[in-house]
Amino acid sequence: MQFSENWLRSLVNTDLDSQALSHALTMAGLEVEEMQPVAASFSKVVVARIISAEKHPDADRLQVCQVDVGLSAPLQIVCGAANARAGLIAPCALVGAELPGISIKQAKVRGVESFGMMCSSKELGITAEASGLLELDNDAVVGQDIREHLDLNDHLFTLKLTPNRSDCLSLTGIARDVAAITGATTQFAAIPSLATEHSDVKQVMVNESVACPRYCGRLITGINAQATTPAWMVKRLERSGLRSISVVVDITNYVLLELGQPMHAFDAAKLDGDISVRFAKAGESLALLNDQTIELKADDLVIADKSGALALAGVMGGQASAVSETTTDIFLESAFFTPAVIAGKARRLGFSTDSSYRFERGVDFGNTRNAIEYATSLVKTLCGGQVGPITEVIAALPARDPVKLRMSRLVSVLGISLDPQSVAQLLTQLGFAFESADDVFTVAPPSYRFDITIEEDLIEEVARLHGYDHIPATPPVAALNMLAAPEQHLHLNRLRDGLVAAGYQEVVTYSFVDEGWERDLLGNHSPIKLKNPIASNLSVMRTSLWGGLLDTLTYNLNRKQERANLFEIGAVYHQQAGAYHETTRISGLAYGSAMPEQWATATADIDFFDVKANVDSLLGADSSTKHVVYEKAEHSALHPGQTARVLLNGKVVGWLGKLHPKWQQHYGFAKSTYLFELDADALVNRMLPAYQEVSKLLPVRRDLAIVLDESVAVQSVLSAINEENIPLIADVALFDLYQGKGVPENKKSLALSVLMHDTQKTLTDGDADTAIANLLQLLQIKFDAVLRN
Repeated sequence: MQFSENWLRSLVNTDLDSQALSHALTMAGLEVEEMQPVAASFSKVVVARIISAEKHPDADRLQVCQVDVGLSAPLQIVCGAANARAGLIAPCALVGAELPGISIKQAKVRGVESFGMMCSSKELGITAEASGLLELDNDAVVGQDIREHLDLNDHLFTLKLTPNRSDCLSLTGIARDVAAITGATTQFAAIPSLATEHSDVKQVMVNESVACPRYCGRLITGINAQATTPAWMVKRLERSGLRSISVVVDITNYVLLELGQPMHAFDAAKLDGDISVRFAKAGESLALLNDQTIELKADDLVIADKSGALALAGVMGGQASAVSETTTDIFLESAFFTPAVIAGKARRLGFSTDSSYRFERGVDFGNTRNAIEYATSLVKTLCGGQVGPITEVIAALPARDPVKLRMSRLVSVLGISLDPQSVAQLLTQLGFAFESADDVFTVAPPSYRFDITIEEDLIEEVARLHGYDHIPATPPVAALNMLAAPEQHLHLNRLRDGLVAAGYQEVVTYSFVDEGWERDLLGNHSPIKLKNPIASNLSVMRTSLWGGLLDTLTYNLNRKQERANLFEIGAVYHQQAGAYHETTRISGLAYGSAMPEQWATATADIDFFDVKANVDSLLGADSSTKHVVYEKAEHSALHPGQTARVLLNGKVVGWLGKLHPKWQQHYGFAKSTYLFELDADALVNRMLPAYQEVSKLLPVRRDLAIVLDESVAVQSVLSAINEENIPLIADVALFDLYQGKGVPENKKSLALSVLMHDTQKTLTDGDADTAIANLLQLLQIKFDAVLRN
């Protein structure tokens, strides 16, 4: 919301200077985002009138002017502006004047003395460009300081309003708040109710009374639409960010800015019959004032006549009924539209308007009739015409239910002591009607404060008027007790620290991803779609963290980072049986060399087993309380021959594998990319370690080489041995795999180290032989394995 400080000060009388006013507004919750002067600093520039303008004797484009600046005698000034002429009133910088980047001195221009400079708006710092001297009105007082004449000692305030403060989208609303903050007195002019001069009316039928609870309309005939908008109004509009269009449109915009009530004027001669407020019909279209033709939808509220839709209610009028220079009769509209009906309509069409911005946040429905009276008086003053009666339709307006404010609750929330008299004074400054009894205030919110609905809203109002800077920062006093930390639960930070120690770097990416990515890479054809995505390529919720990691890898490779170990801990989202589910995953990506480049070892690219070791560390695979299995599987994003489904204690908890070649080519990765993703909940739950007696006697080790079918997974062999729990065998580990000469085709040789011990006695060769025989028998029965010769 941008506005002129001088316009605001005409509505509220405060002694604060510009900086103090800006600070007071910000501290009261109306953040002043920017405050800037309307013109650059300059001095000794006055209103001047050119008495005569003669051609310079030695220059074709220069004129020697005699200029009246309000002194006893005119000044001679050499001027090169194309529009310099006798009788022109324009700014003149006197000798000694300091303009932006220019110091004015007495000088000779091509041999002719010049005692000043005639000025354009660019030279005064008012505009960036100018084609000639700034031409002033004929009633300008010669000799008057130009800053005073053009009201240049003014500032432009830009407020960064929160969505709940729609009442401050007008000068009147801001003036109310300034009065409440500073205790100053508002100076709102009384809005007269004009006597009607004819009886012609447009009947109004509101078919959708919930969407439009109040509608006012009035016919004004015989106006002069070619009248000139007065300079004071143009100045206020322009300093509020609106350009002057025509006198009628300027009046409606002026009322919008001052009172916060959007209005619209129809050319009455272009209306076919009476007015109706309804939702759009099927197949109906409307050509808007911005030259955009839209296909109306069933939830679009329109203002219509017999011929069809005239305007998109609360958003923009239509071309067919727009006022023009030939307009003589207008139909003024002032209405209240329910915010929910207007919200999102302009955004759907790809633009925003001042009207929709206000209506979708809430307009003062108690000011609807006042606004049309105010606009009528301006039309009457500036354009003439005859005023007709107001046609008004009122249905059930929004309820403004009383809100209770308990002193005990106020003190509890703010942490400071306030007496009821002080609170009553602050509520009075806000203009709130209230009753008090037993330290409870019952407040009736005014029609312009849509944000006052609960007790906390009133507490906020009291706090901001009392002053946030007057609320002391009191440290809390509380007993600090250490919370129990269950040993069975690992904090995610432990997993995070483990990956960082392994050389990974954490990233945080969007939970929104591209729908095509979900479909093609993950095979998810029914992702959770966002109703209002922030971008077309971020339209669905992710079901995996890999997309963000791959995008991050691409970003780094494009910046010559040839080695990347990345991980992310975040939520993924699924939809099952109509319900949404959110789970936490820990996902990683490895690309490039296994180790940073160094002199001591040769560079080698990272491989599947390097990443598997990191996953083992996360899973606690070195713990006897966890049983981890990597099971061969297929995944749409991973290489068919290097993909494993990860099982923890018999439950699938994630995936590990190499990126599929087609995706490797799609992303343009020169080296292999390895990915893993695990269920974080499964990783943070652990069993407590249990004590086992440690043998004081020496263990016995036997190495075996067995031959079995090459399709048998080593993990299944080791799992079968562990499950059998053969007496005396404490551990079995693979230390070699061989295929080739001496091993039959389609077979492989596994070299196993078997560790045996007994906590009670030293093992004999017979004990060891028996255990080995039991082991070989198990392997022969389950895997048709034989001892290698």
